[in-house]
Amino acid sequence: MGYRTRLSVNINKVATLRNSRGNNIPNVLQVAKDCERFGAEGITVHPRPDERHIRYQDVFDLKQILTTEFNIEGNPQRGKYLDVVLAVKPTQATLVPDADKQLTSDHGWDTKKNLKYLQEVIAELKQQGIRTSIFVNADLEMIEYAAQTGTDRIELYTEPYASGYLRNREEAIFPYIQAAKRAHELGLGVNAGHDLNLVNLAYFKRNVPYLLEVSIGHALIADALYYGLENTIQLYKRQLD
Repeated sequence: MGYRTRLSVNINKVATLRNSRGNNIPNVLQVAKDCERFGAEGITVHPRPDERHIRYQDVFDLKQILTTEFNIEGNPQRGKYLDVVLAVKPTQATLVPDADKQLTSDHGWDTKKNLKYLQEVIAELKQQGIRTSIFVNADLEMIEYAAQTGTDRIELYTEPYASGYLRNREEAIFPYIQAAKRAHELGLGVNAGHDLNLVNLAYFKRNVPYLLEVSIGHALIADALYYGLENTIQLYKRQLD
């Protein structure tokens, strides 16, 4: 709907594969550079305190080589996330309320309950010139409170859309259309991510207005096993055209 949507590739799964053998194959830094070369407009990482995939050192190393947008996801309440982000100063910090041992992100912030805390963290990040985004469900009340935190953007948690897509895509997409419209009215940029893939991405893009960025990792890396990394990135970008 008139907005150009950037593709940010989450390379966590590349680091998972590397860590499984304890060496440097595949080379996370090289994969990140190749993603950019193949057309990705951003690189996303989500370091966790146990460093089971992306390591904190990876974050510092990536900062030195990336030429597109660098997005670091994580929970500022856990591990070294906030210290690393303030030191690295990425393009964007996406705040996600995940627990230490959580397999993957599975819910957005309760922005009403955590309003004061998020205001403090976001103020600190913005003082360092870091764009901020808050991971939220497609819930209008949570978006209303997100706007009060001072964040630049929200990232809509899209797993409910993805899980409902094959059953009833019109019903699944409706809360996201409403959420994006309300966020825009409140002056917030709109990102999205989680379980978006080659089956459901184009429909999401066509119907959700004001979409600035999608962050995709697991599905894209899995597709690359079949289609190759360069071709896969181009396939995903076509869904966003």
